[in-house]
Amino acid sequence: MTIHVLLADDQALLRQTFSILIKAAPDMDVVGEAADGTQAIELARRQRPDVVVMDIRMPGVDGLAATETICADPDLAGTRILILTTFETEQYVAHALRAGASGFLGKAATTDQLLEAIRTIATGESLLSPQATRLLITRYLASTDPATGPGQPALAELTAREREVMALAAQGLSNDDIAAKLVLSANTVRTHIQRAMTKLGARDRAQLVVIAYQTGLVKPAPPPKARP
Repeated sequence: MTIHVLLADDQALLRQTFSILIKAAPDMDVVGEAADGTQAIELARRQRPDVVVMDIRMPGVDGLAATETICADPDLAGTRILILTTFETEQYVAHALRAGASGFLGKAATTDQLLEAIRTIATGESLLSPQATRLLITRYLASTDPATGPGQPALAELTAREREVMALAAQGLSNDDIAAKLVLSANTVRTHIQRAMTKLGARDRAQLVVIAYQTGLVKPAPPPKARP
């Protein structure tokens, strides 16, 4: 099965570079390139890609607005959005997830990380970079009263392995990373994630990550100490 990818970035050189990298993968093809959000929406409706790799800062209609429009279109229900940007900020991460993006990755990612992110998104799963995960958790914990959360007893429904996998996902590890760490298959990890989401009533991987921090399964890392 070939994953059809649409690229949306206002920098032509970056689009060309990403296009070369993606086309070199045996299971992917680039079906279109857009220089702004308006073009991204038009091409998405015309090409029906599996994944749109979307930049945020573009002239006219930006990537966040384009993401919201694409995700709200019932004819594009099978199209997933991977936000790929230099600007991993708390505001952008939260907005992208609310708009319906399935993944958020920084442009500092390696080629292998980008290709794996596209594959992950194409299967219908969510993906957050470690930086995006930290920003999401910081924003959520700062605006939510822990007393209103699902509470520690909710974790009692999970098996030990499901809690272990959930904790690693909350640290920003992909399914393949978790599989390698625990010596499991990626499919087994995916099953544990899905079961944990079902038991905890999480609608997606991002919410599962939030629950992991809110219940204390994973503790936010302390900020680095300033150098004297």
